[in-house]
Amino acid sequence: MFTYQKTNRYFAQIASGLEELGATELSELGATDTKPAFRGIYFDADKETLYRINYMSRLFTTVLAPLLRFDCHSTKYLYKTAKKINWQDLLTLDTTFAISANVTHSRIRHSQYAAQCMKDAIVDLFRDKTGKRPSVDTKDPDVRLNLHVENNKATIYLDTSGGSLHRRGYRKESVEAPMQETLAAAIIRLCAWDGSTPLVDPMCGSGTLISEALMHFCRIPAAYLRPRFGFESMPDFDAKTWKKVKKECDGRICPIPEGILRGSDLSKKSISAAKSNISALPHGDMVHLQTTGFQQINDLGNSLIVSNPPYGIRLNSGKPVKVLLNELGSFLKHRCTGSNAYLYFGKKEMLKQIGLRPSWKKDLMNGGLKGVLVKYELY
Repeated sequence: MFTYQKTNRYFAQIASGLEELGATELSELGATDTKPAFRGIYFDADKETLYRINYMSRLFTTVLAPLLRFDCHSTKYLYKTAKKINWQDLLTLDTTFAISANVTHSRIRHSQYAAQCMKDAIVDLFRDKTGKRPSVDTKDPDVRLNLHVENNKATIYLDTSGGSLHRRGYRKESVEAPMQETLAAAIIRLCAWDGSTPLVDPMCGSGTLISEALMHFCRIPAAYLRPRFGFESMPDFDAKTWKKVKKECDGRICPIPEGILRGSDLSKKSISAAKSNISALPHGDMVHLQTTGFQQINDLGNSLIVSNPPYGIRLNSGKPVKVLLNELGSFLKHRCTGSNAYLYFGKKEMLKQIGLRPSWKKDLMNGGLKGVLVKYELY
């Protein structure tokens, strides 16, 4: 038996700063005994809960199932131990696979070489038994494996998600520097939007925040458009249970009232991309999008404003970002009375340029970049 089959314990990876939100989401989805760790959370789950977390989670990037844990002081021992694993339970000669590795504070120092040694063990096992070997596919493998070695202790994981869960499948088109979907989902959650007031993104770009807001309100599973999951390759995969979970989750999808979710942008290209992306989701036709700059919007009072202002040195229009932020600050102050605004800044120094006093701030990562989410209460 693999380790996860004995313990029903898994590890979900999440961006730094979202651990508390992530633990709450895991509990809501049925996980128990959650324990935060570096860039992730350990939790217990049965099969049904594991499938539900992969299908519904908006915040996590990957859910890993431990196959084997062992002391590991050399690549030679790594190869020897990995070759003893019954890989035929996970792979066939027709199955493609890929291995990612992370090595820290260990005698094994090179992650790429560690992954190579583990790959050699797998293909050599098949070659010894059958005379043939399965193929590696680093772009779109059938099975994804993860090797983690820290302080000379190794864990081999199966990726039950089948690739990062931030890839929702709706982003057909994008513009420069799109926001990661899991970050957008976290921002929508932190806003606590319930539909009682309109949600508006006046600089919506390709529509990631709007798309995540739509999925949140309509209860659309985050992985609704995902074609397959890594857990379907698990030796104890239960297709009947997965079908039941998917049917129950899809059955909770609900419509959204017209007019409560809106986005705009000065760029025609951005609005075109946003329309294409949002149309891939259920009830996407109820989202109102228009090509206009926020400077031309007369009133956004009594709304929830959520946006990610651009943070390059200069916009495509040639206008410096500092000027744009000054204009945005004035717009929020004078034309958004009674609203709350949640703005995500890719660079902290942008806060000084908007000229408003924030109610609170929270550091959040966008991929590998550190930004900050700021709330403004507009009286």
